[in-house]
Amino acid sequence: MIFDCHTHLFGPGMISGAADAAIRRAWGEDMRIEATPEQHAASLKPYRGAIVLAFAAHATGMVVPNAYVADYCRSDPDRLFGFASVDPSDWDCVAQFETAVRELGLRGLKLGPIYQNFHPEDKRHFALYAKAQELGVPVLWHQGTSFVPEGYLEASRPAALDPIARAFPELKMIIAHMGHPWIDECIALVRKHPNLYMDVSALGSRPWQFYNALVSAVEYGAQDKLLFGSDYPFFTTERMAEAVQGINAPAEGTRLPRVPERVIEQLLHRPTPELLGLV
Repeated sequence: MIFDCHTHLFGPGMISGAADAAIRRAWGEDMRIEATPEQHAASLKPYRGAIVLAFAAHATGMVVPNAYVADYCRSDPDRLFGFASVDPSDWDCVAQFETAVRELGLRGLKLGPIYQNFHPEDKRHFALYAKAQELGVPVLWHQGTSFVPEGYLEASRPAALDPIARAFPELKMIIAHMGHPWIDECIALVRKHPNLYMDVSALGSRPWQFYNALVSAVEYGAQDKLLFGSDYPFFTTERMAEAVQGINAPAEGTRLPRVPERVIEQLLHRPTPELLGLV
């Protein structure tokens, strides 16, 4: 069954400030992003389960508390795996993270430099990664572009994670959205590190980019590092599964390469919880 490795909750007031303004600028003044536990549960019902992400992005106005995610995930612990988030600039971020794992029962860490305004390769943040490796939990990175103008684009290249992967070889890490638009850089990074993966979340909204991304992953031999994710509520699990199944549409009637059916099926049914040590 399909497991969605990239989903969000956004309760009332959890997107504000710069992020709210950027969303309305990108998608229209009437656009509001909401994903309550009830909405998330209904959307996920046909599937094996999901990773559910907290987010401590105070710098850009996206704040989903760890306790909010933990409370929801406790309602269905066999299917829902909550990931904590802390602001790496907080002096006590390591203690906050350890508390979220040991006391709230969260199972990973979500970080996003372009939303949290930090440079991941800065050695000041290595204690946080060391704690994740010590606790044996994975880190999911938004390491790519975003619509938020205040974010640090220069901190968002996938290659910025290479020093971290070298320093913490046992730490499992997932790069969201295949690091778009630096997709080939992301592929090169995850190919070189055994414990790095990349998810395909939200790429279904750009069919040509998505097609080329999977073709490139296959050509580099990195297809086994692909994880299925949607980026719910920005993109649903159902729509993302349809996008994966239709990945070869741009190649129809041409001599362009096709993504093998075997790769498509493996992506849709990859045992992500087992790969990440969640079960």
